[in-house]
Amino acid sequence: MQFRIIPVTPFQQNCSLLWCEKTKKGAVADPGGDLDAIQAAIERFGVTVEKILLTHGHIDHAGGTAELRRRLGVAVEGPQREEAFWIDQLPQQSLMFGLSGAEAFVPDRWLEDGDTVTFGEVTLEVIHTPGHTPGHVVFFDRTARIAVVGDVLFQGSIGRTDFPRGDHDALIRSIREKLWPLGNDITFIPGHGPLSTFGDEREGNPFVGDFA
Repeated sequence: MQFRIIPVTPFQQNCSLLWCEKTKKGAVADPGGDLDAIQAAIERFGVTVEKILLTHGHIDHAGGTAELRRRLGVAVEGPQREEAFWIDQLPQQSLMFGLSGAEAFVPDRWLEDGDTVTFGEVTLEVIHTPGHTPGHVVFFDRTARIAVVGDVLFQGSIGRTDFPRGDHDALIRSIREKLWPLGNDITFIPGHGPLSTFGDEREGNPFVGDFA
């Protein structure tokens, strides 16, 4: 699997264009906004987008989903259905954070722990990782050893849990019990900031490192 990160919205959220190197078929993960920039990247890399993938329903990750679905004519897959709580509130989130145009929507497919999503010849495993939000999911490419983790984990930090229905203890469990077993060699794309590996975070992350 190949990928390109497209920072979007004033929150500099890492929207990811993911694609199968062999077929050039792909997906857009977490289109929070700045859709023209996302579409420019799609054209630049010659990707045929087959679907939109969502890790969770916060506006910087999901705010552009409804409009991008209309533009591309593709299905939306994810997050887990508990995230309807946040997706239904996208218009209110839009007003709160001054990001215009976010619309509520219903994904074409809610995802559950253990599901898979595909594009081209790529298969991503779905891992339900509650804590930052109740229906947050991670997408994992076991072959490429890459995980799209949304706002669960960052280089040197973890996701916030002070939003409604956040749960700090659940977030820690999601990371330690569901992500760490995947392997120290996994490179992860966080929702914000630079890439890192699970091994580096186990060594140095003050919140979930092995010494914490």
